[in-house]
Amino acid sequence: MIDANSQFFAILTNVGMAKQANADALGIPWKFTEMGVGDANGTDPIPSATQTQLINEWRRRPLNQVRVDPVNPAVIIAEQIIPADEGGHWIREIGLYDAAGDLVAVANCAPSFKPLMSQGSGRTQVVRMNFIVSSTGNITLKIDPAVVLATREYVDQRIMEEVYKLDSKQSVRVATTANIALAGLQAVDGVALVAGDRVLVKNQAGAKDNGLYVVSAGAWARTADADANAEVTSAMLVSVEQGATLADTRWQLITDGAIALGTTPLTFQNVTQGFAPINSPALVDPSANTPPLFDSSKSLATTEFVARSAGSFGGSISVTASRILTVNDIGKRLELAAGVTVTLPATESVPNGAAVLISAGPQSTTSRVTVAAGDQLAMSNLAVAVPYTLSPGGDFIAIRESGVWRCHFGSETLRTASIFAASLQANGYQKLPSGLIIQWGYRTTSALSNVYTADVVTFPIAFPQATLFRGGSFGSGADSTWLSYTLEVTQNPRASMTIRAASGSPLAGQPFSWVAIGL
Repeated sequence: MIDANSQFFAILTNVGMAKQANADALGIPWKFTEMGVGDANGTDPIPSATQTQLINEWRRRPLNQVRVDPVNPAVIIAEQIIPADEGGHWIREIGLYDAAGDLVAVANCAPSFKPLMSQGSGRTQVVRMNFIVSSTGNITLKIDPAVVLATREYVDQRIMEEVYKLDSKQSVRVATTANIALAGLQAVDGVALVAGDRVLVKNQAGAKDNGLYVVSAGAWARTADADANAEVTSAMLVSVEQGATLADTRWQLITDGAIALGTTPLTFQNVTQGFAPINSPALVDPSANTPPLFDSSKSLATTEFVARSAGSFGGSISVTASRILTVNDIGKRLELAAGVTVTLPATESVPNGAAVLISAGPQSTTSRVTVAAGDQLAMSNLAVAVPYTLSPGGDFIAIRESGVWRCHFGSETLRTASIFAASLQANGYQKLPSGLIIQWGYRTTSALSNVYTADVVTFPIAFPQATLFRGGSFGSGADSTWLSYTLEVTQNPRASMTIRAASGSPLAGQPFSWVAIGL
């Protein structure tokens, strides 16, 4: 007999407990699908774990809702709605069935008569079962919305869930400007807060604590629309209502990827303050994306783009490994480490006028530059062999001209220019921009039959105008009496000179170094 001492409860059946254990141990998904109601043949039933069916079931239909209790995560709430056109029976027992059709939970309830419309008192009735499980981790909480009716509570809850997922959140009263304690009534950005105020917290030392909060006298909690991972997504927007510095601003979450509240650092960006209105803007230090280096479209040109287009270099890079240069290297200064060889971009990949400054480290004697197949490298308008080795600290600016990387400016172009032409050999020369030419050499004397030895020295190049100076010296030889020499003018004094040695025996192979200066 039902009275004030009667107890109503729901339990898992033995089959249900076994399936719950399997789900926990083996990770096998467990899905609830249907709910049955019965009149227990007019008795007052007591749920038993051994049950495999209801005492007298008169209706079984798919669930309208199954979810975890938001207050107690160990409680599952299963719900079914009986429409007005079904009934004419008492409800004293409730059963929950899984996808396999097994009775996995059973409950009793206070007797309730479900009338039919024909009885003059029809109604739609909600039947709900709350039961405890050890874990909800492997329970699939899913229903088919096409076969169920929805209660007003269910609709309201679903609407709020979807609203909370929207990227645009309800505005906050203020936003923080510095790290704060997330507790107690306090002033933020010049505004004295009261309990219930919403606050954008964005400056915490631990960025994982940033987000939307509700003020309280104790510890603050995250707002209901931003207290779950699904509700806090990249590009989330929130407006600020008040504040000495941040009133009427709008902030966007710019943390990309999956977000786990309390773990993922959250970063907010001001997308209002300092931005100009579309109508008659007054720009203050605006910035924009810089178009690619050789862009000739109608894109807006930034100062960076203009500076690079005008020949200013857009950065300096240390190249520590041999590689092929790309368009991204154009317009920059590249310093090559010792042993590094870089290949200039194929001329067909960049427009005429593309330029890059290349230099070697101050101590490097093994930094080299080469070009793509079919291209040329030219110094002082003359093609040079590649790979080209730079002198220590040497540099040049390579500019693309058709199929040639033509080198201008820098010490390397001077080193290879005709006004600095040189042959740095044992018998060589060096030209200077003034027109002065210095030549030098070394040879050994020839053997003659008399006491004098005469040898003709031919200069590496003939002086174009005149010989200004000739000189030389013998080295030590086997004959210590080989002490003196004379230099004589030859028939072509700008192209050669004669060494005549005396005061000694005419031995062959005596070393002689000479130098000549001219124009």
